[in-house]
Amino acid sequence: MRVRCFRGLAIALFLSGLGPLLAQTVTQQSTDAGVPALTIRVNVDRVLVPVVVRDRHGVAVAGLKKEDFKVFDNGKQRDVSGFSVESHDNANSGLEAATKASPSAATAAKGPTTLRFIVFLFDDLHLTVEDLPNAQIAGVKALIAGLTGSALAGVVSTSGRVNTGFSNDPAELRKGIMSVRPQNVYRANTSDCPYISYYQADLMENHRDSAASGEAIRQVFNCDPSLDLQRDRDVAERMAHSAAMQALNLGNQDIRATYFAISTYVRGMAKLPGERRLILVSPGFLPVEEVARAEESRLMDLAAQSNVTISALDTRGVYTTEITASMGRQASSPYQSDLRRSSMTMAEESLGELADGTGGVFFHGSNDLEGGFKTLTDGPDVVYVLELPLNDVKSDGSYHRLKVKVSGEGVDVQARRGYFVPKPEKKKK
Repeated sequence: MRVRCFRGLAIALFLSGLGPLLAQTVTQQSTDAGVPALTIRVNVDRVLVPVVVRDRHGVAVAGLKKEDFKVFDNGKQRDVSGFSVESHDNANSGLEAATKASPSAATAAKGPTTLRFIVFLFDDLHLTVEDLPNAQIAGVKALIAGLTGSALAGVVSTSGRVNTGFSNDPAELRKGIMSVRPQNVYRANTSDCPYISYYQADLMENHRDSAASGEAIRQVFNCDPSLDLQRDRDVAERMAHSAAMQALNLGNQDIRATYFAISTYVRGMAKLPGERRLILVSPGFLPVEEVARAEESRLMDLAAQSNVTISALDTRGVYTTEITASMGRQASSPYQSDLRRSSMTMAEESLGELADGTGGVFFHGSNDLEGGFKTLTDGPDVVYVLELPLNDVKSDGSYHRLKVKVSGEGVDVQARRGYFVPKPEKKKK
C-alpha cells in the first residue's frame, strides 16, 4: 500500500507541475507581442494511424491482423510498414458492480489490474459562460461516479490555471471541475466595430475572398456614418484590412496555444504506467490556416507515439448556428450568419479529427453531456496502430487525406483522416 500511495503522489506532483508552466506561457504569449509563436516539434519519418473497428452493434472488434487493413493516401494505396495493437482494460472499470453481485465472480474477472489514468482537459480558452455550467454539472455527476477500479483522474485546463494532479478523491475532482472559468486570452470582442472573426479574416487575407472583404468594408461604413461610400472607399478598405490582420494574428496565437497545451499534457502522460486517456471538453476551435494543420498533425503523431488516446466532448450539445442580438452589430448581416454556420461546423470537425486521429471517441450533437462523459471515460477496448513510412513523400507543405479499409462486412472504421507534411525549415545564415 505504501508503494501505491508513493507512486500516486509522485504522479500527481509530476502532472501538477505542468499547470503553472502552461499558465505562465499563455499569459506571457498574450501580453508580449515579441514572444515567438508557440510551436510543437516532433521530428519523425513516419505517420502513425490509430484505427478503431466496430461491429454493427458498436462493439470494438479484436483479433484483426496487419493484412486485414488497407490504407489509401490521397487515393493511392500505401504499404503498412508497422502494426501494433493496444488493448484497453475497460472491464476493470465495472469491477465495483461485479463485486456487489458476486465476490467470486469479481475475483475471476479482475485478473491483473491495469492502472488507468484519465485527464479531463477543460478548454477554458474557448468555453463560454453559456457552455461551461452544463459541462461542469455533467462532469461532476458522471466523472466522479465512474472512477472505479484502478482509475485515477486529473482535471486540468488549456490555460493551465486549473490542475488537480491525479486523484480518486471525489471532493478534490469536484473542486477542480467547478473552478474552471472562461479565459478571454485570445478571444475577440463581438461588440467591436468592425467585428472580423478569425474565420472571416482567414478568408480575406489567405484566400482573397471578395465576399468576405466586401462584408468587412460594409461593416466599416456602418460603424462610421461620417465615411462617404464613394470618397472614402480606400480608407474603408485599409481599415477592414487592418481589422482582419489583427483578427488573424489573434486567431493564430489562439490555435497555437491550444495545440501547445494539449501536447504538453500528452507529453506528461507519456511517462505514466498503464492506460492513458485524455478527454477534451470543448466547444471546438478553428485550425483554418496551414500552420494549424501542421500543429494538429504533429499532435496526432505525438499522441500515437505516447500511447495516449484523445477523446472529445462537444459542450455545445445540440447547438444553433443562428446569430442572436447579443452578438453585436454583426447580427445585421445574413452573410455573417453563413460565416458563423461554417465556422461552427469546422470547430466541431476539429474535435472529431483529433478523436479519430488518436483512437478516441467523439461525443457530439446531444445535450446528454453526462452520458457523453460516461461514454468517453470507457473508450474503445481495442485500438490498432498502423505505421506509414514517409520516405517517398515530398515535403511540400501539403495535406494528405487518408482512408482506411478493413476486410469483412458490416464493420465501421474510425481512423485518422489525414496528415500534414510541412516544408523543410530554411537554414538560418
